[in-house]
Amino acid sequence: QSSATEVQIGPMRLTQDPVQVLLIFAKEDNQSDGFWWACDRAGYRCNIARTPESALECFLDKHQEIVVIDHRNSRYFDAEDICRSIRATKPAEHTVILAVVPCTSADEEETSVLPLLNAGFDRQFMENSSITACYNELVQIEHGEVRSQFKLRACNAVFTALDHCQEAIEITSEDHVIQYVNPAFERMMGYHKVELIGKELTELPKSDKNCADLLDTINTFIKKGKEWQGVYYARRKSGDSIQQHVKITPVIGQGGKIRHFVSLKRLHNTNESNKQNHCDEKYTGDNSQSESHSFKYKNRRKDSTDVKSITSQSSDAPSLQSRQYSSMARIHSMTIEAPITKVINIINAAQENSPITVAEALDRVLEILRTTELYSPQLGTKDEDPHTSDLVGGLMSDGLRRMSGTEYVFSKSTNLSHSHLSVPNTINDVPPCITQLLDNEESWDFNIFELEAVTNKRPLVYLGLKVFARFGVSEFLNCSEGTLRAWLQVIEANYHSSNSYHNSTHAADVLHTTAFFLGNERVKESLDHLDEVAALIAATIHDVDHPGRTNSFLCNAGSELAVLYNDTAVLESHHTALAFQLTIKDSKCNIFKNIDRNHYRTLRQAIIDMVLATEMTKHFEHVNKFVNSINKPMVSEETSSHSEGSNCECTANVKNFPDNQTLIKRMMIKCADVANPCRPLELCIEWAGRISEEYFAQTDEEKRQGLPVVMPVFDRNTCSIPKSQISFIDYFITDMFDAWDAFAHLPVLMQHLANNYRHWKTLDELKCKSLRLPSENNN
Repeated sequence: QSSATEVQIGPMRLTQDPVQVLLIFAKEDNQSDGFWWACDRAGYRCNIARTPESALECFLDKHQEIVVIDHRNSRYFDAEDICRSIRATKPAEHTVILAVVPCTSADEEETSVLPLLNAGFDRQFMENSSITACYNELVQIEHGEVRSQFKLRACNAVFTALDHCQEAIEITSEDHVIQYVNPAFERMMGYHKVELIGKELTELPKSDKNCADLLDTINTFIKKGKEWQGVYYARRKSGDSIQQHVKITPVIGQGGKIRHFVSLKRLHNTNESNKQNHCDEKYTGDNSQSESHSFKYKNRRKDSTDVKSITSQSSDAPSLQSRQYSSMARIHSMTIEAPITKVINIINAAQENSPITVAEALDRVLEILRTTELYSPQLGTKDEDPHTSDLVGGLMSDGLRRMSGTEYVFSKSTNLSHSHLSVPNTINDVPPCITQLLDNEESWDFNIFELEAVTNKRPLVYLGLKVFARFGVSEFLNCSEGTLRAWLQVIEANYHSSNSYHNSTHAADVLHTTAFFLGNERVKESLDHLDEVAALIAATIHDVDHPGRTNSFLCNAGSELAVLYNDTAVLESHHTALAFQLTIKDSKCNIFKNIDRNHYRTLRQAIIDMVLATEMTKHFEHVNKFVNSINKPMVSEETSSHSEGSNCECTANVKNFPDNQTLIKRMMIKCADVANPCRPLELCIEWAGRISEEYFAQTDEEKRQGLPVVMPVFDRNTCSIPKSQISFIDYFITDMFDAWDAFAHLPVLMQHLANNYRHWKTLDELKCKSLRLPSENNN
């Protein structure tokens, strides 16, 4: 038996039970057998009736969705009479009735289907006993007429809701012909529905209390697909004028055209109306599919009643409505507005007196502003590149939310033990080979892989001690160098050396890059000492306990962390939480133990914010905010200062805003986290090989566990590493580093980026899929 089917009609979700079929055949033959076995194959429930009486009895008992009647021979029963008798019943309103007719010979003219339709049949089936032919016919009926009829049946629930709704509701055609009114409308207006349905609105008497051009104004907006609402006078059947609060919503139908107008009407509070002009109105620039925006923004709870209304013991409905509208009026006067709300309201107001071309352009602006993804670009043609598509899907989403029987668990107990390395007592005790390497740590060309080799894959402690000393971190935190050294040791011990990419060498590399950026003049002018300390700590901890798998993988695998963090910024949340847990767990490594509470809270918030900024789903939001809040104002100020002959520092106004300092810190750690394409070529190639290997390992594991493969191009047997690097640079790196370079002026990095991009492009043009040409690998 087939299972129930989910069906959607508008926002309503329905469950359709397996289809039931009634076969009405006087005698068993190949044709009846064909339909019987077709029902069995499709998983339908099937009944067979041999006589008109048993057929009607069975139908009234089961209410089958499909009825198949043998119309080939009238000797046993009249198929059309059976069809009419079934059609005369209430359940048959939504039933599909099929007539099986005999085949016509090649020289016979095919008969008209109209007599069958007039008898109540929906379609005919030319005799064919093939099970496949019968199956195809039934399945097409299920997916066509049966499903449509099922949706129509569900509309009864909607009409029941409308009939019991206390608001007066009127539905008209696009030509304003009344198609439906509910009982509340009949009570309000004094008409019976039979007096209204089928009439044009222009035929009904109008109140003379409205402004002369109010109807024209309403029509102008609703004809454009915009919702209108406001106060309107209507004339009852008795001739009295009543003041209504009206909302008219256009409904878009077939062909993208307006097919209906839905009007909701309530009696307006006369006390409030005395304070308002009769032409008071509100309208929006959205279509029928959306909510009423301009009204909604001013009052997000416009349909709620106040406390007095709810607790009132009075049964007088108009009194309740009066109190409700009094509550609404108070809410209208509220000024609780988000910045985006203010922007939208300003645009709405500007539309009122704008030429039609400007108003239409502002409509488009409003559509864009109302999206939830203001900063995420549309892929456009880039979406056609599978490498870009996979990178975006793998790095910027939280998986397919599909749970697996195999759950991915890692790091159930964190490693709090000391490293096996001999950690120096003071920074001066660093072995000479390491000291020699660290002499060059302020250079962009610093080779982190050499430090990795001489420190036995634990470079973070040594580089951390040198960098933190240079920036006075111990002095700022008022902690000893021993405490700082113990903290670095614990953090590094909780990076996984087994990961090819996300290990402590990557953390040390990001720390080095962050320190390099902090030494930049423009950055130094924009941040204070607390910002510098927060950035260095954030860089150090930003990937601690990383499992070597992406957020998408963890969500798809149903990992403990994905469940804990609700599939949102899973790893980034874990990195920060674990780092603080490790820090405060043991006084020996608690670098925050001696700073006051306020400094700690500020520092902690800055660290958390920076680590969370490395999560890629918000990548374009961070970059675009930086461009709009930092880059563009700087260009404007520089232009202004040049034109005025002033030598004033153009960043002064930019850096004075705390929000802008936050944007700078986010951008700095984001660039530090993915700066590999801006490193010297040999370092860039090594990092590309490591990240590729980690993605290959993830794809291997996804296939082993039967999980969705989130980045299919990273198959170790088919992947083109140059293509993946080109896509990553094109989509994520170029724009971000252009913006960062415009702020910090980093020509060396940008030159490396250009050189590396040329390297990958050359390999791709030569159809090479590896890190280097085969000839280079042999050397």
